[in-house]
Amino acid sequence: MVNKTELAIICTFAGVVIGIFISSVVFFCFRWYKRRSDFENHNTENRPVRNIGNGVGLDSSASFSDSVVVPLPDLPAKSLPPLWLNHHNKDRTTSVSGIPKYLYKDIQKATQNFTTILGEGSFGPVYKATMPVGGVVAVKVLASNSRQGEKEFQTEVSLLGRLHHRNLVNLVGYCVDKGQHMLIYEYMSNGSLEKRLYSEDDTLTWDERLQIALDISHGIEYLHEGAVPPVVHRDLKSANILLDHSMRAKVADFGLSKEEVFDGRKSSLKGTYGYMDPAYISTSKSSLKSDIYSLGIIFFELITAIHPHKNLMDYVNLATMDPDGGIDEILDKRLMGKCNSEEAKILAKIAFKCLHKTPRKRPGSAEISQAIVKIKQRRLPKVGTMSFAGDDLTRLTSVIEDQQVQLSKILSRNDN
Repeated sequence: MVNKTELAIICTFAGVVIGIFISSVVFFCFRWYKRRSDFENHNTENRPVRNIGNGVGLDSSASFSDSVVVPLPDLPAKSLPPLWLNHHNKDRTTSVSGIPKYLYKDIQKATQNFTTILGEGSFGPVYKATMPVGGVVAVKVLASNSRQGEKEFQTEVSLLGRLHHRNLVNLVGYCVDKGQHMLIYEYMSNGSLEKRLYSEDDTLTWDERLQIALDISHGIEYLHEGAVPPVVHRDLKSANILLDHSMRAKVADFGLSKEEVFDGRKSSLKGTYGYMDPAYISTSKSSLKSDIYSLGIIFFELITAIHPHKNLMDYVNLATMDPDGGIDEILDKRLMGKCNSEEAKILAKIAFKCLHKTPRKRPGSAEISQAIVKIKQRRLPKVGTMSFAGDDLTRLTSVIEDQQVQLSKILSRNDN
């Protein structure tokens, strides 16, 4: 006969075994459910952005004090639903890819009823606005007769929701309310490169032009080699390069941009004549090299201050006939005696390569950035062999800045 003590021990042991079994079943069920949930979430999350040796723009502004941001899951650009067509709750303030959405009354108040206009483009007028907290911003309003419609508006919001770089203009918000579509950007106090380059009142120095060329190439390098998948801007021009208070350049206007695909499909021509790649015009197939061609045109604008619509390429072709002194003939007259002609010739050679009639023979964006860095290195005194090379040091500094910005963005999101 089993005594009471032994029976108690047996029952206790059996209870422990049963408890362990039940716990194990619950644990494995939980892990299976979590893995399944993670897999489903992975299929809907936004594409990653790979960091390269350049930092993220730091000039983003704070939101309006009376706006509410409800972050939605990040979606790939192609599957992003047109939220502004959803009229079930017009007053709800949401966010696409983390970008705040504001009410019309907020923008109306910030712009003082749209009184101060900064300029006007194909998208529509651009107004200056002052936020209650965060400073000055620029507000682009989609004109009712704009050639860029809701599709371009959606493209700009979805792309800039995941693309962040110090040489890309930062989108800090948007508004879809009362039939209006508006984009809110960081304020670039020195306006467009086109406006400054062709102004008779204030001439850009050669040092400023060379730095602007480097800034633009860094921005395009990020789009082509840092974004996943790569992004083709498709409308690079001096009017879409904006200058901040320190004359640093940022690429703007992504309404016509698209992710690079290799499906062989043709599309309708997008862009601005004078900047468009002849190979793109003849084939209707845009590529990263199409942007490189446009970049070459901008470089020649910086050298000559001649607009593409005023026969820039005719002057460039004439300059090629005289390899030694041709560039001096087309150099902006306002730079005479104030410019290192050897640096101008080197930048012109880079621009010539960008305009190669065979797209695959054009340099890549990273190669262009490195070539311009080397122009600036020529000014530096020779240093010891143990010192960093200039381009390596630039990239190392940019990586550190990028990591600091990414950390600050994560912390700010956690605070929100």
